Amino acid sequence: MQDMRYRIGEPRPEAGTALDQAAFMGLAVLSFLIGAGFVLAGIRSKHYWLTIWGGGLSLCSAVYIGLATFIL
Repeated sequence: MQDMRYRIGEPRPEAGTALDQAAFMGLAVLSFLIGAGFVLAGIRSKHYWLTIWGGGLSLCSAVYIGLATFIL
């Protein structure tokens, strides 16, 4: 027995809007800035876990920005 997701003759619901490369680049830049803020806040308040997390977020965002700029 086959399971049918839609009834015959019934139109499929519309898909959501797709994200383009500009949206991902904007999110990467925002993540980089948030990560840099975490690093500064972590150093200033001596919460080193926040510095490590912020550094990782900034590093990953910078790598994505670099790859998307020069390769994609």
